[in-house]
Amino acid sequence: MRRKGQEAADLSRRFTRRALFLGGAQMALIAGLGLRMRWMQIDQADEFRLLAEENRVNIRLLPPARGQIFDRNGVPVAVNEPSYRISIIREEAGDPELVLQRLAVLIGLSEEAVAEALKEMKARRGDTPVTVADRVSWDDLSRVAVNAPALPGVSPEVGLSRYYPLGADFAHVAGYVGPVSDYDLSKIEDPDQLLLLPRFQIGKVGLEAKMEEVLRGKAGTLRVEVNAAGRIMRELGRVEGQPGADIQLTVDAALQGYCEARLSTESAAAVVMDVETGDILAIASAPSFDPNLFVRGISVSDYKGLTENEYRPLSSKSVQGLYPPGSTFKMVTALAALEEGIIGPEETVHCPGHLEVSNRKFHCWKRSGHGNVNLETSLRESCDVYYYDLALKLGIEKLSAMAEKLGIGVRFDVPMSAVARGRAPTRAWKKEAFGKDWVIGDTVNASIGQGYVAASPLHLAVMTARLASGRAVQPRLIRSIGGVDQPSGQGTSLDFNESNLRMIRRAMYSVSNHSRGTAYNSRIIEDAFRMAGKTGTSQVRNISEEERRRGVTRNDDLPWNRRDHALFVNFAPFDAPKIAVSLVVEHGGGGSAAAAPIARDITLQALYNGDPPLTAYPEKDRSRIRALQERLKRERPSTPDRGRA
Repeated sequence: MRRKGQEAADLSRRFTRRALFLGGAQMALIAGLGLRMRWMQIDQADEFRLLAEENRVNIRLLPPARGQIFDRNGVPVAVNEPSYRISIIREEAGDPELVLQRLAVLIGLSEEAVAEALKEMKARRGDTPVTVADRVSWDDLSRVAVNAPALPGVSPEVGLSRYYPLGADFAHVAGYVGPVSDYDLSKIEDPDQLLLLPRFQIGKVGLEAKMEEVLRGKAGTLRVEVNAAGRIMRELGRVEGQPGADIQLTVDAALQGYCEARLSTESAAAVVMDVETGDILAIASAPSFDPNLFVRGISVSDYKGLTENEYRPLSSKSVQGLYPPGSTFKMVTALAALEEGIIGPEETVHCPGHLEVSNRKFHCWKRSGHGNVNLETSLRESCDVYYYDLALKLGIEKLSAMAEKLGIGVRFDVPMSAVARGRAPTRAWKKEAFGKDWVIGDTVNASIGQGYVAASPLHLAVMTARLASGRAVQPRLIRSIGGVDQPSGQGTSLDFNESNLRMIRRAMYSVSNHSRGTAYNSRIIEDAFRMAGKTGTSQVRNISEEERRRGVTRNDDLPWNRRDHALFVNFAPFDAPKIAVSLVVEHGGGGSAAAAPIARDITLQALYNGDPPLTAYPEKDRSRIRALQERLKRERPSTPDRGRA
C-alpha cells in the first residue's frame, strides 16, 4: 500500500510541474500578445490609422481652370466651356473589359474607343483615371449616372475644354491646345503631375504653347471616400487649385478680323503696329484655319485638306515667312548712305536701265531706264540702278549694320510659334553658311532687297515703325498678364540724323502721293490721314539674258508659284505717324497692283476704327470699295465691337 501511495505522490508532483510549465508558457504567450497589441494599438496607432484611411480614401488632382485670352478691348479670344466626359479607374473596375462592354452598349462606344481605353489603362497606373469618352451629351452622362451600380470604377464628370469663339481670325496668334502626348512628355525633364492626367490639354502652338506655364495654373486636390467597388460615397475635403492667369493681347479683334477677311482670297500676311508703343494691333496670315478642329480631334480628311493646300494655311506667314523684301529694302540702303555721308539729297545717278558690275549686267525694272534720279525720285519711281550705285560705295557690312539697326535680321521676342530671325547677310555669314567668299554682285543684289536678304512681314513692320519714329520700337503682343501691364515697346532713340530721316519719309510720301509714285493709285485722299509708303516686288526665279532679249514673261503668264511676291509698307498719318503697316502677297505679282491697295484698305480701317467714309478713297475707287465693304459685311455679319483702348 505504501508503494502505491508513493507512486501517487510522484505522479502528483510531475503533474504539478507540467501544469506550472504549461501555465507559465500560456502566461508568457498572453503577455507577448498583450505587448504586441499595445504596440499596435498605441505605439503604431497613427501608422495603422493612415493605412486604414488609404484603403477607403482617395486623393485626386483637380485640374485648374486654364487662363483665358482676350483682345485689347476685352473681346474673348480663347475661353473655357463645360465638357462632359466619362472616365474609368482600372483598380476600381474589377473586370475593366466587362465594364467597358456594358458602357459601350449604354452610350454607343465604338470598338476602337473600347480598345483604346483598354490600351491606355494598361499603360498607366491602376489608380489613374482614363477618359473613355469626351464631349458626351447630357443624356449619355445621365444614363451612366443612373446605371452606376453596374459600372464599378466608371465616373461621369464635368470638366472644361478650350473654345476659340473667333475661330480662324486668331488661329496663328493664339494657336490651340490638345491632349498631352508622349512626345510632349519626352521634352519635359520633371513633368507636372497634371500632365499625367488623361487627355489633359496643353498648348500645342502659338501663344497657348509659348505661355503654357502662365495659362495652365496649379492643381488642387480632392479627398473622397469610396466603397469596396470604388464608387465615391462622399467628399471629405477639397483644396482648390490656382487658375491660370488671364492674358490680354495688344491685338484689336475687329481689325484682325478685317485683315483676315481682306486677305482671304490670297496667300498673304499683314502686320499693323502702333508706332508709339510697338503694340501689334493686327497680325494676320491667310488663309487661316479653325483651331477648334484640333481641340476636338481633327479628322483625317480635314487635316489632309490643310496640309495639301498650296497656300499653306497652317503656316503663320506673318512671323515664320521669310521673303526677299525687294524694293521695300531701299530705305535701308538710302539711310545707310545718308548716315555715312556718301550722298546728299540732290546728288543724282544716271539710270540707263542697267549697271554693269564685274562684266555682269544688273538690270533696273524699267528696261529703258529712269534717266537722272536723286534720292526722292529714285524711291518714288523705285529705280534700281540708283541703289546699285550706292551699294558699291557703301559695302555690305555697313548696309547689313543698318538693316539690323532697323530690325531686319533680328528674332523678336513675340510669343508665337517659330518666329523667324530673318537675314541681314554679311561676308562672315556667307562664309559660314556656304563656305564661299562674298562677291560684289551679292552686295548689288542686297541693295534692292534681293539675293540673301530675307525678312518677315513682322520685320518689315518694325522697320517702317522705326523709320517713322526714329526709335528702336519693339513689337509687343501681350498687353497684360493677370491684370499686370507688360513693358511698352516704345524703345529709345536710334540716334539717326533727323534731317536724314525726314528725307526718307518725304520720299516715301511721294511714293503714295506724287502722280509718278508707284503707289499713287492706292493713295489716301483724306488730308489728315495721308500715308507714306513703299512698294516692293521680289523675284522668286532667275531671268536669263535670253528671256530679257525676247521679252520678260509677264507674271500672269507664269504658274502661280513662279510669280513674283508683292509687298508694301507704309506709315500714317504722314505728319503724326500712329500706325505702321506691312503686307506681303505671295506670288501676287507687282507690289503696286497687288499689295498696295490691300495695305491702304487695312490702314484706313485702323485709322477710322472701322469702315472709313468713301471720301477717303480716290473717286475712281469708291464704287469698288463700297461693293467690297458690303461683301465683307455679308461674309462677317457679327464682328466684335471696336473702340481702341
